[in-house]
Amino acid sequence: MKLLLRSTCFLSLALCLFLGLPVQQLVAQGSGNLKPVNRTYALTNVNIMQAPGKSLGMGTVVIKDGLIMAVGTNVSIPADAQRIKADSMYVYAGFIEGVSHTGVPKPKADRNRPRVEVPGNPPNNIAGIMPERSVKELLKADDKSISAMRALGFTASHTVPHGNPLPGQGAVILLDGKSADDMIFMENTSLFSTLQGNRGVYPGTVIGVMAKFRDLYRNAELSKSHAEKYTSNPIGKARPNNDRVLTAFYPSIDKKQNIFFHTQNLSTAFRALKLQKELGFNLTLVELKEGWELIDKIKSSGTTVFLSTDLPKKPEAKKEDKEEGKEMTMGEKEVEALEARKAEWYKKYAAQAAMFQEAGITFGLSNLEVSGKDIKSNLRTMIEHGLSEDAALAALTTGPAELLGLSSVMGTVEKGKMANLVVSDMPYFNEKSQVRYVFVDGSMYKYEAKAKKKKKSKGGAEPSGESNMAAVLGEWSFEAETPGQSGTGTITFTEENGSIVGTLESDQGPGEVQDLDNVILDGNDLSFSMSIDGGGQNITIEISVVLDGESFEGDMEVGSFGSFPIKGERTSTPE
Repeated sequence: MKLLLRSTCFLSLALCLFLGLPVQQLVAQGSGNLKPVNRTYALTNVNIMQAPGKSLGMGTVVIKDGLIMAVGTNVSIPADAQRIKADSMYVYAGFIEGVSHTGVPKPKADRNRPRVEVPGNPPNNIAGIMPERSVKELLKADDKSISAMRALGFTASHTVPHGNPLPGQGAVILLDGKSADDMIFMENTSLFSTLQGNRGVYPGTVIGVMAKFRDLYRNAELSKSHAEKYTSNPIGKARPNNDRVLTAFYPSIDKKQNIFFHTQNLSTAFRALKLQKELGFNLTLVELKEGWELIDKIKSSGTTVFLSTDLPKKPEAKKEDKEEGKEMTMGEKEVEALEARKAEWYKKYAAQAAMFQEAGITFGLSNLEVSGKDIKSNLRTMIEHGLSEDAALAALTTGPAELLGLSSVMGTVEKGKMANLVVSDMPYFNEKSQVRYVFVDGSMYKYEAKAKKKKKSKGGAEPSGESNMAAVLGEWSFEAETPGQSGTGTITFTEENGSIVGTLESDQGPGEVQDLDNVILDGNDLSFSMSIDGGGQNITIEISVVLDGESFEGDMEVGSFGSFPIKGERTSTPE
């Protein structure tokens, strides 16, 4: 087995030799679909934000086999646990996307769609009438949206299909796994609907979609009633038709499944509420942006809500460039009034979540239309407009957990719940906070701290000054201590276009040179990283040392293997 690995996976072998780790251990933790042998972690010295408004102070969180095993200030750490020094960091329950398309690639426009012979009665797939379709059929475990949302701290998503007006049923997925089967946590959690039709066929308008929805729902009620009567006594009754579209409505008719309406503005929300009042199903308003005028209706109807995290662009403040004493023209007054209305409208958008908080409505957040890079900044804007940080955290954790029926397993940091956690280096809503760890079902994802605004080239860093750069350039011998063994080799730092770049060559793998990434020199603090393919799993080694003249000492963190001491001495400088 070792010989095979030596020939086919040299980098993995190099890592093993460099660290002095047994080859078998690396393979067991990193290859194929196998889970790591040891899935026990202990986050130590971490600020535990157990739930919105409830901090346990500094303590320890123990994770084992996908579950939170212990939480508190006086916790025993298992001997086999990997200790993660989360000194002064903050741990929260993993965030939950209330509604999103995460994991579902957006379909490309079908420019070769066949001509529909009868546009008034098109096939269901052309009309977008597919309520029986499960989003599981559309999930792609390697879709980039999964890793992008996970990096923001999201660990689970209620994801729904793309399309109009009845594209299918949603599911709660975990943002980890090699396949749709791995990711699915709860299927058919919602019947997703919009009030938009498809161009050129019926129903193509909002009114047409509402009429079609009523027709389908009423027919589903009749179909369900007939099927139940036939089941209880089939004598003398015609056999019920097996209509998958109508059958898909049965759970909603039984009030076992909410219908999630995409209602991005006031008019669509009002129409969805009208349909709910007529037909009596349990309604959830999704991606709501202008809901402040419907708060009373929402409360009285028992409708649940996922507010949009998308916000309009903030209007720019008008420059005061008019001449003193000069009267404004009629046109200028109209422009000024328009700008004032825009500013007032923006404030309402930004304050919507605060209004729902004040009204005592439990809500989650919908990410159907927002860009991932804007989510945190938009949450901060909502906080600036009156939403409390506890309420914002609730909208990311306990709120969606409650609305999606997940509270027994997700939403808080409690013993026995699923190990879905996010760890940030500052309070999450702080502008400068960064996510450092995310756990999904006990699987750990580690994120490097991003360097503070320093321009740097790929693989290199902007030097702090010529003298600092000179302090590190050259060849350095190193020795890395690992349990029972040590690894040695040479690290070479050079200057390239004003930045520091480097390579590493292990004595145990001569001739195989590994490029270093993110070389950063800040005073005497030097850090860099390198990535290695560990049998199908990308393993990042992060090294942080302190320079002391012609020597350095520090630590290297190797993925889930832990932290090891490393020291070195400069053996040559550039000519």
